[in-house]
Amino acid sequence: MKRTAVFLAIFLAALCVRAEKIEIYHTSDVHGWYMSRPAKWDKENSTRTIGGFAVLSSMLKQTKNPYILIDSGDMFQGTPEGNFTKGEATIRYMNALGYAAAAVGNHDYDYGEKNLSALAAAANFPLLGANVYEKESKKRPSYLKPYTIVIKNGKKIAVLGLAGVHTKTSTLPKNVAHLDFADEAAEAEKYAGEIREKNPDISALIVIPHIGIDGKASQQKADYTSKTFSEDEIKWSSIKVARAAKADVTLGGHNHTGLIYGYKDPSGGLVCESYWGLTDVTRVTLDFDDATGKLRSAACELVPLWADVYKEDPEILKITKEISDKVSMEMDKKIGEASSDIPASKDTPDSPIGNWMTDVMREYAKADMAFQNSGGIRNIINKGEVKIRDIYQIMPFENTLVKLTMTGEQIEKLIRDNFRGQKSSMQISGLTVKYKLQDGKLSSLVLEKNGKTINPQDKFTVVTNNYLTTGGTGGAAFMSAADMQDTMIAVRDVLMDYVKKAGVISAPKTGRFVKID
Repeated sequence: MKRTAVFLAIFLAALCVRAEKIEIYHTSDVHGWYMSRPAKWDKENSTRTIGGFAVLSSMLKQTKNPYILIDSGDMFQGTPEGNFTKGEATIRYMNALGYAAAAVGNHDYDYGEKNLSALAAAANFPLLGANVYEKESKKRPSYLKPYTIVIKNGKKIAVLGLAGVHTKTSTLPKNVAHLDFADEAAEAEKYAGEIREKNPDISALIVIPHIGIDGKASQQKADYTSKTFSEDEIKWSSIKVARAAKADVTLGGHNHTGLIYGYKDPSGGLVCESYWGLTDVTRVTLDFDDATGKLRSAACELVPLWADVYKEDPEILKITKEISDKVSMEMDKKIGEASSDIPASKDTPDSPIGNWMTDVMREYAKADMAFQNSGGIRNIINKGEVKIRDIYQIMPFENTLVKLTMTGEQIEKLIRDNFRGQKSSMQISGLTVKYKLQDGKLSSLVLEKNGKTINPQDKFTVVTNNYLTTGGTGGAAFMSAADMQDTMIAVRDVLMDYVKKAGVISAPKTGRFVKID
């Protein structure tokens, strides 16, 4: 009897070991935020420490199920540590944590293709971009693969990666002018078919596109378990990719949205996103049928990387210290003070940080007006000491100041092009925009300069950044401007010089956009 009980116990233990569950851990839009930091944006947890590779590594070491770690792009651009090392630090971290694959993001091209190719060569995992082709040769660049097959616990997991078509304008356009970015859904369907044909025994298909599910939820965490999307919304989202590939799970990026429990599409696929800045990770649980080995279900959850919950891996902290010590010698130098917070704004089309930045640009260039795309402003300034690091985090991109001449008609087009819903994605200095909304959309606007209405034929000197003037998203109106001159002076340097000379800075008032009834 005892022998039977022992045999049964061993048999049951063997079944537990063979538990048919595999977990996928997903990150995206890390943007160089490698280290943990206080969650100042979280009112309930503002003093708790969150995020970073050391916390993620510690969490993974506590995971009991077999797992695969993947990323959907925009890995390094956005912090001094990411920018100074041009992504080399990212690859060190990702190699140490054992990433299995990553999709190429638009900002991964910010230092040019040669730099990206070097990063891919240093990575112990493939960089994926199934829809990226060289215009001349019609071939995929050698540093990219369309997909990879990961074998985990006897299961074949296919991972298909796609760049966003938006990459042609959402990095510096000249960096990718020689590349074609084919339609994400069409390429997903094509390569999903190839994967299944060549690997009829795959257990699951995971797609990692650098596009998201809902741009309206950018920088937000959302519960989409009961969400429905219109067909018009779907054609611009990762859902179209999920459906085209008939993917089991689609893990998107770019929009910086966090899907708390994912979105279950009526087509059957699960769509998830992992927020941004490595504060959270998505955990996908793939549950396989013990008898047939086929995928039975998939579920996901957005998991905050609280340091007090998971601790920090000492081995990864060694990498952090080495990188931080090297960068901090320069980045932590004080250059001035802020007498007040200079924040972003969700309540008005213009923001204190956008107004401050454009005012500085306009003053430096001695221009009539200044414009800066809101998406290019990546942080705020807090009251107190202002360090070089703060300016790098506000303007992490290598943008330069460009001076040009524009007509009132061209400026109106610029404002209209960048007015989306009830918000403007363009920050302004030197003019006032009075606007009307109808049914939640822009119906009319009047531009004023010093209280006087701007006429279509009026001409003004303007300063902006070279991302916008070379075809960056929202910059179409600049393309027809006259007297364009790239100063080759970095926007970041202008901001730093201003702080140094001013000594103390403060937040400008908002109200440059005036809503009228």
